[in-house]
Amino acid sequence: MVKHAAFAVPGSLQTPTGGYAYDRRIIGELERLGWHIELVDVGDGFPWPTEAALATARARLSKVPSGWPIAIDGLAFGVLPEVASELATHNPLLALVHHPLALEWGLSADQADILRRSERAALASTQGVVVTSPTTARIVAADYGVPLSRITVARPGNDTVRRARGSQVGPPHLLSVGAVVPRKGFDVLVTALATISSLPWRLTIAGDLTRDDAAAARLHSEIARHGLNDRIAVLGAVSSEQLARLYDAADLFVLPSYFEGYGMAYSEALAHGLPVIGTTAGAVAETVPQEASLLVAAGDPVALAAALRRIITDSSLRQRLAEAAFSASRQLPTWPQSGLIFAGALEKLT
Repeated sequence: MVKHAAFAVPGSLQTPTGGYAYDRRIIGELERLGWHIELVDVGDGFPWPTEAALATARARLSKVPSGWPIAIDGLAFGVLPEVASELATHNPLLALVHHPLALEWGLSADQADILRRSERAALASTQGVVVTSPTTARIVAADYGVPLSRITVARPGNDTVRRARGSQVGPPHLLSVGAVVPRKGFDVLVTALATISSLPWRLTIAGDLTRDDAAAARLHSEIARHGLNDRIAVLGAVSSEQLARLYDAADLFVLPSYFEGYGMAYSEALAHGLPVIGTTAGAVAETVPQEASLLVAAGDPVALAAALRRIITDSSLRQRLAEAAFSASRQLPTWPQSGLIFAGALEKLT
């Protein structure tokens, strides 16, 4: 018997971020498990939709047949409390919370409060919530009033990939992957690297430059201000094939995020056997084991520079961390395992 469900996302499912990549892979796994998934694009502009965008989302979601469970990506769901309340009268709802909207970095106190209250109200209409890490589960339970019994942790899956060969010649190649938004801490990374410009290194940043125009402009400005244009390459969004080549040519991965609900780029780095430099913020320490990484406090360029100096100047340390990273990657969940967990959360609703 075919099981039916809708999966709602804001905008294109091909948007080049970790959250959308998670959605794509989970939908694929659900279909492999025998679910018929109707994809619903609720429109653009989230998490700050216009009234017209809200009306579009309501209209498209209302067309889902009564009784079908609807999984809704949290980027939209958190600002649809009224729509969620209406839908819940005839469709069981599953919210997918990658990370709470109020924890996006760079928001004003008022903006964060608006998003927190809206998401809390929306989550009150759900029959279930999927999160991508135990850290996010604890936050959703403690700060958003969702009983732990209604929360399912479905961590992102991982693919088996070839271990990175590294730069082989020339200075150590640093790789950073993530959409250029304030939460990723690229400004902190550039500041830290500027203080160790006497060391040999080069950095490649791969990630969507269209999510936050101001953040992208600041990144380019900071690189130019520190005279690092010839050492830092900002590529924007890249294809999966090009990203695989970048991982293969890298010697270490660095991403000083202010918060992560999971951090798929970190687990991808582990899968390629790369040492990781990151922060202790959010779920990063759950994703990246201590023996494979150097983790520092978020927003601290001095501590980040010290970690970078250690790993750039000590090839034996890089090798030890790389071995631990590759070993740890074998303990990460696969996408079929993650899909089974997600499917279980959907089945509870039916």
